[in-house]
Amino acid sequence: MKIIPASDSSVMAVFGDAISPQTQDCVLALFRALQARKDARIRNLHPGYTSLLVDFDPLSMTHNEASATIEALAEVGLPTANDSPLLTIPVCYDAEFGLDLKHVAAHTGLSIAEVIRLHSGATYQVCFLGFTGGFAYLGGMPEELDTPRLATPRRAVMAGSVGIAGGQTGIYPTETPGGWRLIGCTPVRMFDPQAQPPTRIQAGDSIRFSPIDHAEFGRLRQASQ
Repeated sequence: MKIIPASDSSVMAVFGDAISPQTQDCVLALFRALQARKDARIRNLHPGYTSLLVDFDPLSMTHNEASATIEALAEVGLPTANDSPLLTIPVCYDAEFGLDLKHVAAHTGLSIAEVIRLHSGATYQVCFLGFTGGFAYLGGMPEELDTPRLATPRRAVMAGSVGIAGGQTGIYPTETPGGWRLIGCTPVRMFDPQAQPPTRIQAGDSIRFSPIDHAEFGRLRQASQ
């Protein structure tokens, strides 16, 4: 781990430059350890694939104090176990929502049924939220599903859409432009600005996808409005 100043009120703990499950475990372990401290001087924590940005109040904490806090946690050992509950997210993989499902199947050499089985059979970790409010970048997608993103992004992607970009999978929480390969959609509302917290899932959470049919999608979408 390397700690570097990132701004006049933040430091960044860097665990390497290669994305891997082991590196992500280190990032999220530090994230959870700092969260557990409930230090009022730390204003926000921003995990990434290989680093954690620690934003602090410069009127009550210095760069050296922030670095010392991180180093002290690392010295006693960071928690490796994730005690977050396993959340199940329903997803409809019908062609209406899986606009790129045929392309993913053709690119990977798998059948559509096998793409769905692999995607819904994995347990994912929410690596971080980014791009837009509540967009969840998920780690743990089977390597067999690795598919490049679109050459030209769509102008509008339906809220709840589940997509693949390279070795990543993620959920669009709101309607937004996007270039990920769409393979399904969840009827669950992933972002509600009036809720506390506004995002249904948080960095460090574990989730699984549960395939549902079109009728169940409609019923759950109606219930979530």
